[in-house]
Amino acid sequence: MRSPVAFVRGARHPEAFHGRGVRRGFFEGWYVKLVSADRAQRWAVIPGVFRGVGESGETDEAFVQVLDGLTGRSWYHRFAPGEFHASDREFDVTVGGNRFTAQGVTLDLPQLRGRIEYTTPLVPWPVTLREPGIMGWYGLVPFMECFHGIVSFGHALAGELDVEGTPRSFHGGRGYIEKDWGKAFPAGYVWMASNHIDRSTELREQVDAAEEASLIASVAIIPWLRGSFRGSIVGFRHSGRLHKWTTYNRSTERLLTIDDDRVRWQVDGPDGVLELDAERVRGGLLHAPLRTAMHQRVEETLDARIRLRHLAPDGTVLIEGVAECAGLEVYGDTERLLAL
Repeated sequence: MRSPVAFVRGARHPEAFHGRGVRRGFFEGWYVKLVSADRAQRWAVIPGVFRGVGESGETDEAFVQVLDGLTGRSWYHRFAPGEFHASDREFDVTVGGNRFTAQGVTLDLPQLRGRIEYTTPLVPWPVTLREPGIMGWYGLVPFMECFHGIVSFGHALAGELDVEGTPRSFHGGRGYIEKDWGKAFPAGYVWMASNHIDRSTELREQVDAAEEASLIASVAIIPWLRGSFRGSIVGFRHSGRLHKWTTYNRSTERLLTIDDDRVRWQVDGPDGVLELDAERVRGGLLHAPLRTAMHQRVEETLDARIRLRHLAPDGTVLIEGVAECAGLEVYGDTERLLAL
């Protein structure tokens, strides 16, 4: 069991490891996205650890998952729990011969080998006393089923990876890092993220550094006491600031629909209105934590497209365009999610 001091320290450092002292019923994983400058290479690499609820520890394992965002192929590499090491004070994770830090990533996997450096600083979701990261005050509630953190909205890449035997350059590319930890993934959720946002032509000259825009949006079934509610977190970083639509800042949903080929979502809050229209495409299957074991059950893509528009409270269009190389997951009991 984590001590109160360790829990508070973890709230202040979402990027660090939260499982020290937790023996059973815990998972933690970091989602590390690597995209080359020409967007021809799109990879997600997910190191992590899982500790089951049983006393024997037979289901405990460390892992590194790999997703080829262009083809939808995926791989799950298991490691002994003892091959996982992570700092509880900073982003520094080692699984076998693979290491992930705030300075870059070293990979020694059948699909990917080599070293990628981060040439600009990581840009995390701000952590303050009032709002310790993306979850706001919910991040201070110890009985939450799943916690979430944004380690970096975006950063520049340099280096080369051996991709299935062929050297591929990532110099000038772009990275993104987020993470989850807790007891299990939600029973139903929608998640989307992109930091490759192509603005519409008429607005492109009004803003600087189009490549620096970044979107993260998630809505999920949140267990709470004896019931549950629909919780949402949306962060859209552009034009030098982070715009937020969240359950804890009293933003509201104008629309949320999920069908076989699209997710449409509109949210209204202090930062205006955000309209999202995501195209669902088939992706690769990733393992996700249940309370008893890691199961191959979540279909994820890095090839989705999200049309988006952000309007200021006065109705002015601040940004409009298409988010490319987008991650998208739609999982679980979405009927229940929509009914909450």
